Parts: sequence; structure tokens; C-alpha cells
Amino acid sequence: MPTTIQRQSLSRAISVGLRSSMNMLDGLIAALQLSFSVDPRIIEITLRSLFVSGSAALIAALWGIPIATIIAMKDFHGKFLIKTIFNSLIGIPTVALGFLLFLAFSRENGPLGFLRLLYTPTAVIIGEAILITPIIVSLATTAIEAVDPEIANLAKTLGASESQASFAVLKEALEGIFLAGIASFNRAIGELGIAQFVGGFIYGQTELLTTGIWVELQLGNPRTSIALMIILLTMVFTINLALNAIQRMRGREWKPLLNSET
Repeated sequence: MPTTIQRQSLSRAISVGLRSSMNMLDGLIAALQLSFSVDPRIIEITLRSLFVSGSAALIAALWGIPIATIIAMKDFHGKFLIKTIFNSLIGIPTVALGFLLFLAFSRENGPLGFLRLLYTPTAVIIGEAILITPIIVSLATTAIEAVDPEIANLAKTLGASESQASFAVLKEALEGIFLAGIASFNRAIGELGIAQFVGGFIYGQTELLTTGIWVELQLGNPRTSIALMIILLTMVFTINLALNAIQRMRGREWKPLLNSET
């Protein structure tokens, strides 16, 4: 049988636990309210994050897709090594890349310091574009290599040039390339190391969702951190859910055609 002191200790522990749980619940509710409010600063940080990561994904696609096309459709010495390098760079730590970019953009002795890009959104865009290029190249290469080689041969037989045959193959691999773009955007918007090193957290200029989560927590504003985290996770999940829905719809559109052919 528990003694009176044991009962009192147990009662106090339960009471403390309940109060802590209620405080956490109140904080979570407040954070949810803040995340779905029209707070101008929260909206500004969210829009800036979308712009920076979206720009990085677009830039990476502009040079990543041509590289993937060459790797996938050409035979040359060192092809396996280049593919291995890009595949390995997918997992590069963002802190390491961010530090290297900080040294490059440093205004004191960095080789690119004369550009005055350190602690600007442009520096973050460049850094994130470099970060996600291996993702686009690797996934797009896989998607292009999965296309039947006869499509390019058939296009050439019908009089298409080398570039036109490449576009025909890219059209068939479009879904895989699109997936590569979505994966790269998710990687960009969720990274922290580059945003910290070359963007900082300058009020009204380089505030992003990931850096905001970290900085607000350091400043003792956990509700704001949770609100920014909720927004970030909601964006990522929404994009992926929308992508899955589109894929399912396309699958239903193609299924009757496949059945009719059989």
C-alpha cells in the first residue's frame, strides 16, 4: 500500500504533468492560430521562401535538364564516373556547402566577394540552385534513360534532327523530370545551412521559413517557431498531395486507352 507521502508525490507529479500538457496544448493552439492568421511578417517570410526556393529550382532545371539529357543520351568516356559524382552529391550536407559559399562570397577575402552577394536573397538562390542540381540531374537522367531508345531512332528515321529527337525523348520523360523538379524544390525550401551562412536572418530581407524557425526559437518565441514550422510542413505536404492526385488522375485517363488497345 502506498504511503501518504507517496500519494502526495504522485498527485503532485500528475498535477505538474497535466499543467505542462495544458501549456503545450495552449501553445500549439496559439501557434496554429498564428500560422493561419494574416500576420504581415509571417506572410512576407512565406512568400520570400517560395520565391527563393522556386527561383533556385527553376535555375537548377535550366542547366540541370540539358546536362541530364547529354548524360542519358550520349555515350562517352567517364559517363559512369560523372553519374556517380552527381548521385553522391545529392546527399551533400547543406552546412558544408553553405560554409564553402560563405568563404566564396566573403567580402573580405572571398574570390566572389566583389559581387557583394553575401547576406542577400540572391546568394541563397545561387546556393540552393547548386544544392539541388545533383537531384535534378540524377532523377532526370534516370527518367530519360527509362524511355524506349526506339523513340529517338524513330524520330530520326522520320527526318528529325538530333535536337528534335532529344525533345521527343524529353516529352516522354516529362513526368519523371517533373518529379525531379518537385523533389528539388522540397529539398531547397527545407534546407537550413545555406540560408544561415549566406543569407543570415536580416529583418525584411533574408528571413526565410527555416531560418525563422531556428532564430525565433533562440529568441524565446516558440509559438512563432511552431507557426512557421506548420506553414513549411503544410506547403510541402500540399505540394506532394497535389502531385499524387495529378498522377492518379493521369493514370485513370490512360487506363481506358490501354484497355482498349488490348
